[in-house]
Amino acid sequence: MKKIIMIAAVLLCGAFSAAAQNYMVVNSEKIFKSITAYTEAMTSIETLSKQYQQNIDNAFAEIEKMYNDYQAQKAYLSTSARQSREDEIINREKEVNEYQKQVFGQDGDLMKKRIELLKPIQDKVFEIINKYAQDNGFTLVLDIAASPMVLYYAPALDKTEAIIPLVK
Repeated sequence: MKKIIMIAAVLLCGAFSAAAQNYMVVNSEKIFKSITAYTEAMTSIETLSKQYQQNIDNAFAEIEKMYNDYQAQKAYLSTSARQSREDEIINREKEVNEYQKQVFGQDGDLMKKRIELLKPIQDKVFEIINKYAQDNGFTLVLDIAASPMVLYYAPALDKTEAIIPLVK
């Protein structure tokens, strides 16, 4: 009998503590898009990305032209000249692939620029969200922009519009 009462008490306490959890929902994407510095940084990153991609596309077009020229002249070249041109094409392709990794890789120039421009803004926004949650007694913050698994939330829980003025 004591076990049943104890289990019931634990379940009842668990139910009350679960109901006492106070949480909020934010849409970080909407918050970031409301910040002028963020949209300017994203525009800058996109422009830089397009420039890098154009450089890479031009380099691959140059390699393709080298290859086509080689194919057209292959019959007239000596064995050593053929080998030299093939090596030149292969080496150029390796250089361009290495450049592509250097620019677009996980630790590449574009990622470094992204971190340089966006990290301070992200840190500020996350700090403001954290402070807002603490000041208003929220114990859990869900980001609906980053979580496609949220199937439903009550609109009253969405505090995005309350946070946007704080980040500007």
